[in-house]
Amino acid sequence: MSIEELDYQRTVLGELILRRRRSLRVNEPDIFEVKLDEEYLMSSLFHEGEEALADLGLGALTGDGWDIVVGGLGLGYTAATVLNYNQVARMIVVEALAPVIDWHQRELVPNGKRLSEDARCRYYHADFFALARDAGFDPDDPGHAFDAILLDIDHTPEALLHAGHADFYSEEGMIRLRAFLRPGGVFGLWSNDEPDKEFLAILSRVFDRVDGHTVEFFNPIQDNTATNGVYIAKNQ
Repeated sequence: MSIEELDYQRTVLGELILRRRRSLRVNEPDIFEVKLDEEYLMSSLFHEGEEALADLGLGALTGDGWDIVVGGLGLGYTAATVLNYNQVARMIVVEALAPVIDWHQRELVPNGKRLSEDARCRYYHADFFALARDAGFDPDDPGHAFDAILLDIDHTPEALLHAGHADFYSEEGMIRLRAFLRPGGVFGLWSNDEPDKEFLAILSRVFDRVDGHTVEFFNPIQDNTATNGVYIAKNQ
């Protein structure tokens, strides 16, 4: 297998690298990887949890004409799954790292073409957590409320990419976030670990209905079953 570095950028969070692994086997797909400094952030080899975030979050909605926020673009699997739903009228993808948006616009990553060509998708280069503390996620309409806010940035509510994100996961942070959801709206959160009882308790004090889901998938590298977590919290 050969490894090709597609992009390297210095960012506020560290050295960001996009790589592609090309298999020597016929008909075996390329694997795309994102590293931040020496840490692997994500791989196209595993995206079941990211897709489940969208399916579980939107599966809790009713009606149509949905207005959706996706926090964290990554390799685009959550956003691409959102666009599978015809009920979605608009999707704002908030991404703090400009190179990640650029990868999609240049179609360097698997979902780039799909997202960039869909008129419902709008990229918003901004810090999701700063927006959650202030005017919200619509750059043209401060305080705008959405049908669903789906977040996949930190590893878990405790294992953060940046210490400045911590206040978001507090009860006060969840109260602020709830103000950006319509009645019947949903907050969904991906986690690298199975749902945590303490964060479920925080969500339960703020939202009317809360569920923690374990997503299992096969890890061919370790030849075992791996798990992610998805939190779903809903307003009445």
